[in-house]
Amino acid sequence: MQAKETVFADLMQGRTQQFQVPLYQRTYSWSEKQLAQLWNDVLEQAELLDSGASASTHFLGSVVLAPSPQNEATFPRWLVVDGQQRLTTLSLALMAIRDHIAEDKPDEAERIDEEYLINKRKRGDEYFRLLPTQADRPQFATHVRGPLTERTARDRVAAAYQFFRRKLDEADAAAGTQDILHIEQAITSRLTLVVVSAERGDNVHRIFESLNNTGLKLSQADLLRNYLFMCLPTHGERIYETYWLPLQASLTNDELEQLMWLQLVLDGDDRVRRQDLYAAQQKRFEGGERGKGRTEADIETYIRELHRRSALFRKVIHPEEESAPAVRGHLRRLNDWQAVVTYPALMLLLERRASGELDDEETVRALSYVESFLVRRTICRVNTNNLNRIFQAVPAQLPREVPVADGLHQLLSADNRQWPADEELRDKIRTAPFYQYGRPSQRKLVLQRLEESFEHPEPVAFDEARLTIEHVMPQSPGDEWLRILRAEVAEGESPEDLHSRLQHTLGNLTLTGVNAELSNHPFERKQGLLNGSHLEMNRRIAATGRWGSAEILARADDLADRAIGLWPAPLRGVGRAERSRDWSLAHQVLAALPHGTWTSYGDLAAYIGSGPQAVGNHLAKADGVANAYRVLNADGKVADGFRWTGQDHGDVRVRLGADGIHFTATGAADAAQRLTSRDLALLVVGTEEEEDEEGGVGETARAGADEPGVETRAARFLRQLAADDTPATVAAVSELIAGWERLGGWAGHGDGEVTTSAFLMLGSAGGPGRGIWPMVLYPGSGREGSAEVVFQHLAKREPFTERSLRAELLCRINELEGVSLPQGKLELRPGFRLSVLEDERNRELLMETLGWFRDRWEESRAV
Repeated sequence: MQAKETVFADLMQGRTQQFQVPLYQRTYSWSEKQLAQLWNDVLEQAELLDSGASASTHFLGSVVLAPSPQNEATFPRWLVVDGQQRLTTLSLALMAIRDHIAEDKPDEAERIDEEYLINKRKRGDEYFRLLPTQADRPQFATHVRGPLTERTARDRVAAAYQFFRRKLDEADAAAGTQDILHIEQAITSRLTLVVVSAERGDNVHRIFESLNNTGLKLSQADLLRNYLFMCLPTHGERIYETYWLPLQASLTNDELEQLMWLQLVLDGDDRVRRQDLYAAQQKRFEGGERGKGRTEADIETYIRELHRRSALFRKVIHPEEESAPAVRGHLRRLNDWQAVVTYPALMLLLERRASGELDDEETVRALSYVESFLVRRTICRVNTNNLNRIFQAVPAQLPREVPVADGLHQLLSADNRQWPADEELRDKIRTAPFYQYGRPSQRKLVLQRLEESFEHPEPVAFDEARLTIEHVMPQSPGDEWLRILRAEVAEGESPEDLHSRLQHTLGNLTLTGVNAELSNHPFERKQGLLNGSHLEMNRRIAATGRWGSAEILARADDLADRAIGLWPAPLRGVGRAERSRDWSLAHQVLAALPHGTWTSYGDLAAYIGSGPQAVGNHLAKADGVANAYRVLNADGKVADGFRWTGQDHGDVRVRLGADGIHFTATGAADAAQRLTSRDLALLVVGTEEEEDEEGGVGETARAGADEPGVETRAARFLRQLAADDTPATVAAVSELIAGWERLGGWAGHGDGEVTTSAFLMLGSAGGPGRGIWPMVLYPGSGREGSAEVVFQHLAKREPFTERSLRAELLCRINELEGVSLPQGKLELRPGFRLSVLEDERNRELLMETLGWFRDRWEESRAV
């Protein structure tokens, strides 16, 4: 691989060649913000040229090139691995200049064409010096062959071209044609690029991944698409045109990413997070259940399935595309509910219907359970925090031994799913302040559905009607309303109390298009307006002689009857919903074991919710489970009677050694390389603990959280540490914290009463998401205290998103005597005993490392 600094003119002109943007690259995406910044840089250089200033350049960025598989000695072709946005933008700017001067300076316009934009004697795609990805190619080619008279932007390519035409018109009005040529010179000769040229045999995917897998440049869908087409060297063009372009045309990038995540969930991964989509799918391709790795056929099958499922997904997000009216009605209501969390279940149902397992009637029944689950929980004020997990688990947990709709009914009815039964629903409709829970649009949908239950011969066109929720007994009652309530109060209750208890309940709410006219008026005045309403529920309210507590509760009972009829109840006595694919989960986490790590039967059992003996029995019988031989006894030794399943791979200890696992003199695997059940959880699904920790450390003594006269958190930490560690260790830790503060850091302490902690923090105190910390110190709670190096946390914080920086941090910490953190835990949170800090040289080395850590962080903030 070679790198050199150059300018656009030297890169593009002087010979017949082509720069090809690969299929895996995203489409051109620069917006006016990036274009304006570039234009300002170009103008600055053009002004320097106007003034005759000495040579000056502006660094634009890098371009990474690799030889194209279609390369020829007489016609060099290069793949643009990185930098297509820059090259496309500069080319569009030159097209705009060419067209701007074409009438007055045709020779100059022709020169720009031949030097930078075209291969004059070539035909077809070879005619273009830069060949964008297929989705951008027609529009880009049209502009190369310009000039265009139409100025309406159809996409980002057209918008960029028109941006430069506008800016050139402005520049020309202020100066003249000669200045426009200075702008051309600034673009071609004063903007420098670092061009990195890969050679045949270089791993282009790894180069691209290192450049872009930071979470800043590309979305998860972009990264996965790039990976897919890098893995299709021979069939990429056909697969792109047959499947990917239609897929890309039917879904936005965000919708496509959501579908990619849903595909993982539908295929059994009920724990993957959307933000981990790229890594999870890549791991599936490269590891697989049997560790065979991916082939082009595997990639094509994946893309073909994605294309097939996109038609189903469009029905979920665009219900009007569903042909069956009853199915369409349920999908529309769920879409209006903004029930994104239900997508795994909806996709599963539509997929089972497409395969013939469900007909329309059974699909409607299953969808009614999903709708009921959401509506009943909202009416009964059940917390929504676990909805994501509940519906993401549906594909993995749905029983196979019963029909689909029955299985879904059974699954959602589990005790731990909290689907309210009829008794609870009836009670909450009478008593719960419905108006104060859920989204306003969801409350409106509940009332709309209740109105539809009256089956009025002339139903309301709710999509057109501008209806809002009305409190029949107003929120600010006058004397007449309070007089009505005074006659109905319970002992010890005031009219105001009764009003407060009833005002927001469902029995007192309705829909109306004349909310302002109804206002806080007495009921008699409201009756006339409600009686003239097209809504049946309003006419029934108007037909009531008065409106007090009894009437509100009576209407609540009527609405409860209707709600019970509309939204099916859960089954009784189902028990808890349990994972039905525990062994698949075990296979998944074993496939993800990093090089140089092992786990025990007990750790794996704790992670999947099983027992060590059951795990051992399963692994002994299951064929082809990746890394099954890296599950050892708790003491780090191979289980007695271990036998390979399937092919014999020889001495298991030799195989373990080849995987980077070290053995002690007693023949036990290094305990530092063992992954606990917590490590396994972090490895596969990450953790939510980090936010809790940040929230805790935000309330520190520094932030004023400690109360006068109460033991401070810092003092509690040292007291708890002293309970299990020596005075020398306590003194060493105190010295470490003091040294950290001299470096500009601060110590944040958790608020645990039983066991607290100390975070070595940089940045602001406050809420979650602020600051960064390299390690957390813990008292022992019956054993020696420990320091946990939070690589998992750092992987999400700049600049330590760079794996090489985390690896350097690990190497520096391993210089301490008695510390040996394995490379396999570079994505986790390994630790070491605090007692090693009793050694003065160890403390010096750690302080040097912490100083290095602070410097890297401050440098990243200064950029």
